[in-house]
Amino acid sequence: MLQTANVAREIEGVQTDVLLQAFADRILVLVTQLGKVGSLIQATVPSTMPLLPAPPPDPEQPNVVPLPVPPPSLQLTPLLGSAPTERIQTLHSLYASHISTLVWTMEEDSVMEADRRAVVVGIALAKAPGTVADSSSELSPHDRRVFYGVMEMLRDLLAQK
Repeated sequence: MLQTANVAREIEGVQTDVLLQAFADRILVLVTQLGKVGSLIQATVPSTMPLLPAPPPDPEQPNVVPLPVPPPSLQLTPLLGSAPTERIQTLHSLYASHISTLVWTMEEDSVMEADRRAVVVGIALAKAPGTVADSSSELSPHDRRVFYGVMEMLRDLLAQK
């Protein structure tokens, strides 16, 4: 895995940056649309817990690469900052779970990295345009496009190993 890498793309009309920094004991992944670190969440999972492979591609959506499933023993620990609403907190947990699982899965595929380090995820996302109330627990189409765009960016970074 690269020690430091970053990528920037426009997702849903907003400049989105993903930075990956590997340290000896953990990996830092920052996802920002606001130019700041945002809320920090640490994800850990026992190294003895097997990671499940990604499900097979959906024949109806052959261009969509499925994400690996987060392990049930995944532990998320808020380190700094908090989401303003319960819905945003759930969205941040979704990001942290999938980002860490993707990092661990791709790190396991690398012959150079064998340990499963903690992953610290920083998330600072712009508010969706036209958002008035935050009461829905469902992901909006905007949330989904941003989420999958960020996962694609992270996959690209991790593939540069």
